[in-house]
Amino acid sequence: MRVPRRPLSSLLSSAVALAAVLGASPAGAPPAAASAASAVQPAESRNMVLIAHNDLNGSGNLGEGYAEIKTRDGRRVLYAAHESGPRCLSVLDVTDPRAPGLLGQIDVPGANTRCNSLDLSGGVLAVANQVNDETQPGGITGLRLYDVSGDPAAPEEIGFFDTSGPFSRGVHYVWFADGRYAHISTGMPDFQPRRPDLDDQLYVIVDLENPRRPVEAGRWWWPGTRVGDSAPLPTPNAGVDSGCRSHNTDVFPDRPDRAYVGYIDCGLAVLDISRKNRPRPVALLDDSPPAPGFTHTLQPIRGGRDIVTTHEAVEDNCTDGDKRIDIYRHASRSTLTRIATLPAPDNAAELCARGGRFGAHNIFERTPDEPTWWSDDVVIGSFFNGGVRAYDVSDPRRPREAAYYVPAAPAGSPAGAIQINDVYVDDRGVIFAGDRFAGGLYVLRSPVIDRAARP
Repeated sequence: MRVPRRPLSSLLSSAVALAAVLGASPAGAPPAAASAASAVQPAESRNMVLIAHNDLNGSGNLGEGYAEIKTRDGRRVLYAAHESGPRCLSVLDVTDPRAPGLLGQIDVPGANTRCNSLDLSGGVLAVANQVNDETQPGGITGLRLYDVSGDPAAPEEIGFFDTSGPFSRGVHYVWFADGRYAHISTGMPDFQPRRPDLDDQLYVIVDLENPRRPVEAGRWWWPGTRVGDSAPLPTPNAGVDSGCRSHNTDVFPDRPDRAYVGYIDCGLAVLDISRKNRPRPVALLDDSPPAPGFTHTLQPIRGGRDIVTTHEAVEDNCTDGDKRIDIYRHASRSTLTRIATLPAPDNAAELCARGGRFGAHNIFERTPDEPTWWSDDVVIGSFFNGGVRAYDVSDPRRPREAAYYVPAAPAGSPAGAIQINDVYVDDRGVIFAGDRFAGGLYVLRSPVIDRAARP
């Protein structure tokens, strides 16, 4: 996703301030020197090991979506979304996690589109399709639906939910976990934001009872972001203004009346979706400031009493602030209170200067209809050049880092460092993670995950 950028003077001021907070010298090496240094940066690890790697036939730019299926003949097939074209998604046999094999790849349906996110329920694979560069002609974008019940290695497109329009980039994110409703972050043909390219994504529920004919079931947007709203426009963040629009949405079959929505610079939204055609807010919290913005993912733990929340790093060299993971207490119906922030790595200042982005991005989100691992006591996330990191949150007020793996800089990466984009953990405790630019798929194991295993 393109992020509106600040003037260079503002970015440099933020970098100096963050370096001071992290205890580093504000005078960093120039970008070229940082890239050269990171190109020879070896892998770093604690309580986590690399067991396999696949470069995806030279298309190693993975996005923010994984899904796994067990086939009737006992194999395991993994689907991985790509950050940008020419590939839309890759299909891998991960039956033996030490030897993941590439079964096939599907290209993007349009030259200026991408498939950043996907999810799977039953035999239907839902794939987000979005304009890659909104300044160029796009085409038809939306939610693409594939049948994988016959041959999981060869997805067959069977349906399409069109969200393209004059103010829409298409679908950026999809959640599909109950076999019936997909929850997407998207523009819509009839939704005109007050600030195009900033407030243009809303939360939409799509009924997939018949995946060949998907239909809208409901929608919600942050009040004040649409032309014609009576509410005032939400106050834009100072510095990097990434907009007030929806990102990840989590909805679980054991609590189908709640949607947990990351709403970028507007913050956290917990919605009552018991009436799919009329979602309504239960709790809203604009947490920036003091948080640095770009609320990405809300993952409820312990039955929703606590909510793990990520803020995505969207600028290189930490110029958009100290992006970490927070834990919020949702003890009462309408109140969200921050109770802890996951600790930064000891070498955070060095990571800020290593090349590319450093900071929080995704966390592994519980997908109960797939063969996945889960624990309320461990959070595992992707941190760009900080790699994959796991945290013990058994005491949510005192989280601690328990494990990490930072791959060596992949050849051909413009960042000059690893840029881990997303992470997924199956019910064997196998960890899958992907590089944003060139590195492909990394397969990991950790005793921290194994000890906390709960399918």
